[in-house]
Amino acid sequence: MKNVENCGIIKERRQGLKDVWNAFMCENASFTTSDIPCCKTTASHPPSDVITWEEAKAIYKKRIAKKEYDFKYAAFVCFYIDDYKFDGPRGIWHDSKHALKVLCHFEGVITPDFSTYQDFPDPIKIYNTYRMRAFGHWLTQNSISVINNVRWGTSESYRYCFDGVDVESMVAIGTVGGSPRKYVDRMRFENGLAELVRVLKPHTIVVYGSANYPCFEKLKDQGINNIAFSSETAKAFEGRKGDE
Repeated sequence: MKNVENCGIIKERRQGLKDVWNAFMCENASFTTSDIPCCKTTASHPPSDVITWEEAKAIYKKRIAKKEYDFKYAAFVCFYIDDYKFDGPRGIWHDSKHALKVLCHFEGVITPDFSTYQDFPDPIKIYNTYRMRAFGHWLTQNSISVINNVRWGTSESYRYCFDGVDVESMVAIGTVGGSPRKYVDRMRFENGLAELVRVLKPHTIVVYGSANYPCFEKLKDQGINNIAFSSETAKAFEGRKGDE
């Protein structure tokens, strides 16, 4: 992704080439020393609500069916769901034009949570971190408000998982799934959260899922604003309880 002309490698592009790597997403981007694209946090305020990509698609389909082509919906879209629901041949990376058509109708976007599971090989985890930042940067270039999602694994991921994110900005994390709900993962989660704070020094952390853990109380004591939004599953469960 570096300037190839300055490297003296390629002077002209061959005709007929296709951008299968989505290099267009990194146009006008700067890069870290690890070649992760930098994604600026462009959201000026925390979300009024957070919904998943699947919820956003359903809203889009319904509103477009009613011919409401210019609708606006007051929520940030997140991707704290299983990867197969937003990645793959028809997902946001390979069908980015359609993704943009949907996302431009919402208040903003929390950058995609491409998985970086602990048992993934490092090259895959680094590539998925790259994709988080590249996709987010591309959204900013299309005038969409963005908050960086930050995802870490065990301590070896610290050398790249915070790359490309603004220092002293607003960031987002997800607590749905395994950690920190599962006790076996809680120490890993808390260690990574502490490292996030040390490296990025965020003034606000948007949490998708429960923030009812002691580590978040400690962040409040440090003057960091935590704003939690219930997950789609939690909302459904709360709705059922209300109907009883």
